[in-house]
Amino acid sequence: MSGNVVPLDRSNLSEPIIQRLREMIVQGRLAAGARINEVHMAANLGVSRTPLREALAKLEVEGAVRCIPRIGYSVMPLSIEEFRRIYPIRALLDPEALRLAGIPSAARLDKLEAMNRKIASALTPEQILRRDDEWHLELLAECPNSTLIALIEQFMRCTRRYELALMREQSAVDRAVHDHDQITTALRSHKLRRACKALRLNMQSGEAPVVAWLIERQSRSD
Repeated sequence: MSGNVVPLDRSNLSEPIIQRLREMIVQGRLAAGARINEVHMAANLGVSRTPLREALAKLEVEGAVRCIPRIGYSVMPLSIEEFRRIYPIRALLDPEALRLAGIPSAARLDKLEAMNRKIASALTPEQILRRDDEWHLELLAECPNSTLIALIEQFMRCTRRYELALMREQSAVDRAVHDHDQITTALRSHKLRRACKALRLNMQSGEAPVVAWLIERQSRSD
């Protein structure tokens, strides 16, 4: 761990801590395999160990860190192999959830379009990613299969640290907003199959840029 860390806002601590740690992992400031010293990290972030531990527990669910009994938390590597195992699954799950949900109401489509505009105006990668996730969950809100939605939310968590890297690029944000427009346009025309296809392409579009980023990241560390 290197560099000075700006203390966090002390209100609603868990999520800002998660965001900060996730960003440090993506930036390489917390290297793969590095043990997280809870005392030092809490001091650097200006928080107590309790909210830090809560954040680390949530990051463990994402697969970003792991906890070894009597040793503590350490950073899990970002790898092409893991990303290629987990990322394509959303391209299977989301279109099926949309197919089951059917054509949204006009009011929901209006809401989706407003949410998409907020993605375009987001200021940080974390904010972009959070709004993008919220857009997808709103799109699938009427899916009757709660188990399927739970799986989608699980894979959102698992891919979050990879997609954070993707959303640092403006071209990726522009592509996401454009894809969302294509999906809602198809749904307004009551073309569910076309919307499902556009959603699948949207989910697939992020794979190549993230793989390229992972390769570049690995070459910098060699």
